[in-house]
Amino acid sequence: MPTNRTRIDSSIFQPAPTCAAPPVPDPAQSPQARRISVFLLLAAGLLAWVFFSNALREGAERGVYFAVLLVLGLGLGIALFHSRFGFTSAWRQLVAVGNGQGVRNHALLLGTTATIFMLLFVTGWSAFGNEPTPYSGTIGVGLLIGAFIFGIGMQLGGGCASGTLFAVGSGQSTVVPTLLGFIAGSVIFTAPWFFPLMRDLPGMDPVLLSDHVGHVGGWVVTIAALLVIVAVSKAVQARRNPPPAGVPPTTRGWARALRGSWPMWVGALTLAGLGGAVMWVSGGIWGITNALALWGAKFLQLFGMQPETWDFWQQDGWSEMLANPVLSHQNSLTNFGIMIGAAIAAAAGGSWVLNKSISWGHVGVAFFGGILMGIGARMAEGCNIGAYLGGIASGSVSGWLWALAALAGTWAGLKARSLVGLANPRPTDSVC
Repeated sequence: MPTNRTRIDSSIFQPAPTCAAPPVPDPAQSPQARRISVFLLLAAGLLAWVFFSNALREGAERGVYFAVLLVLGLGLGIALFHSRFGFTSAWRQLVAVGNGQGVRNHALLLGTTATIFMLLFVTGWSAFGNEPTPYSGTIGVGLLIGAFIFGIGMQLGGGCASGTLFAVGSGQSTVVPTLLGFIAGSVIFTAPWFFPLMRDLPGMDPVLLSDHVGHVGGWVVTIAALLVIVAVSKAVQARRNPPPAGVPPTTRGWARALRGSWPMWVGALTLAGLGGAVMWVSGGIWGITNALALWGAKFLQLFGMQPETWDFWQQDGWSEMLANPVLSHQNSLTNFGIMIGAAIAAAAGGSWVLNKSISWGHVGVAFFGGILMGIGARMAEGCNIGAYLGGIASGSVSGWLWALAALAGTWAGLKARSLVGLANPRPTDSVC
């Protein structure tokens, strides 16, 4: 196979070598005008419903607040789809063949988000009077086991928390079983026969860098650690000389912003800005998975079950969440926005097409992977967005521990993929 090795440069910003030149992307298909119209109407209708339902309950300001969260979710979905910003694929490529391109874009996302968070924490600037507050996850057995399980689950399910949402929204019906399993696993964790087993796992209080070196000092430590990761990933890639990452269809010129694929670094910066906006508006991090537990519990209530009587749902915060409408829940709104935003972006790129041929074997593996993700996310108090992105960007040590455990889970997940007949990247592939 021809090689395309680049000179090893001392700068961490120089391209890392691959065994071949990156592939030329296919041209994007024509926009799907009818589907764009349908998804835009869906977004507008939901936006109006969110505003008026919350304004009638709590006043106009609360209506605006929740509507803004939905709009931010729409932006997140558009950015996730256009950049195909992946966590599952990035870790798979790193572990399987040593291609660290995706992980380096993670570092850009993490560093930019950490910078925005630091500025908000220092200034206390907020949009609706919600003081910006760092995420601090509990450190313990639950975190490590949960993140490890999550790492396995996302490799079997074919997506992480954010990836599952934008894939479902963009018409990838093969990921619907993963989402359903994710919801089921989240509910299983809250069940009265399961949650008591998890509640008393050994742990210790959260550790925030800002409590020891201040917000600016914590930011310096975080950026330094991310730069080390970038340098190490480049060194590993130079040694292993892996295949290049695949590229999605795109177009040229200004049209690329609306219906082409974006470079992952553009996606990283855009997601960081939108995630920072979620902090500015709500005072908390962008999260995903507690909404899935809420959806599952609400679904059970429709059939006469009473999850509100379970110990899990009687905890502070969770009981209030279950008592309130779904359209008054921050993470539910951003999740709905991600799916609709991804649908709009996919239709604009001409690629919103349902996959009607799905094997039952794939459904079973994806559903099981989703269950592992749901249980793992609740054990670890978050997923690749809340615990990993939100934790590291907030200066929480738990975010780094989550990443290490999830990376180990990715390695185990690749072994599990081979056992169930799913392909993994190989050094001899043309793309990974």
